[in-house]
Amino acid sequence: MTERVSASVEKSHPDIGFVAIGRNEGMRLERCLSSLLKQSDRIIYVDSGSHDDSVDIATRLGVFVLKLSNNESYTAARSRNEGFSTLKERWPDIDHVMFIDGDCALADGFPEAGIEALRASKDIGVVTGRCRELRPDATIYNRLCEMEWNGPIGDIDACGGIFMTSTDVFESVNGFNPAVIAAEDDDFCIRVRAAGYKIRRIDHDLCFHDADMRHFSQWWRRAIRAGHAYAQVSEMHPGYFAGPRRRAWLWGLVLPVVVLVAAPFTNGWSFALLALYGLSFVRTRAKLIKQGAYPSHAGLHAGFLTLSKFPNLIGIVDYRRKRMFKRDVAIVEYK
Repeated sequence: MTERVSASVEKSHPDIGFVAIGRNEGMRLERCLSSLLKQSDRIIYVDSGSHDDSVDIATRLGVFVLKLSNNESYTAARSRNEGFSTLKERWPDIDHVMFIDGDCALADGFPEAGIEALRASKDIGVVTGRCRELRPDATIYNRLCEMEWNGPIGDIDACGGIFMTSTDVFESVNGFNPAVIAAEDDDFCIRVRAAGYKIRRIDHDLCFHDADMRHFSQWWRRAIRAGHAYAQVSEMHPGYFAGPRRRAWLWGLVLPVVVLVAAPFTNGWSFALLALYGLSFVRTRAKLIKQGAYPSHAGLHAGFLTLSKFPNLIGIVDYRRKRMFKRDVAIVEYK
């Protein structure tokens, strides 16, 4: 059974409750929970089998801890669902819930701005904001995350797992699907929009994310996880992620195979087709600059986007392999 570790709680802000999820986040979790405690004591921290002092940190701060049992796979979707259920059980009067990851610190003022946006229009089901990277210049991988978070303001198709919604909307779509191990937030948003609601990113800082990504291998695993998500969510919602899947197959498999197979028949001239990767890089960089990115940042982002097609494809194929052989689809960790 899931173990619950209680602590003394109760303060202000009765309209909203917070669900923070994490695994081995250490001091990042302390930063996260401290930012939430500035808003309210109605907080549930859901721990997915941490081996560090995460649970002790949360308990010391006076936050209610929900320790997930290991008899089911640890997924962000499962963590958020169980956290929401516990939140409603302890504080049944809350009207809104905000989800946040343990490696993020909440930006001041977002809860008020989020509630205002939700109350301003009944057709808005989910509100998010601008996610910032805490230390974007620490590593190139942190910088890539900072650029990834830079999404458009206004109505969007989907957002990440850090957002606010009403408890009624969350319950009406049955929360997250715990079987989805990555892009569970996309799946959730698809169902929210199918129910007639909008997903809106407001022009307000949402949180400060601490990727702490230092190695190429971590970025590679994260890109594999993205490919896994493309395959699983598109299987559930045909047509979704069609573009990323098509590009992964084209650039990650079709072009290299064509080059190699044609090489003996073209005296090696087929290798000239590899210049298409350069063309893709140039076009992507130009598009990013047009969207407002600095040229140096656009070059970095475009380079890794070009390279990402290979790990994306690995993730897609791995998911298909697991489904074909009826193997468990487990979470892909990169930290």
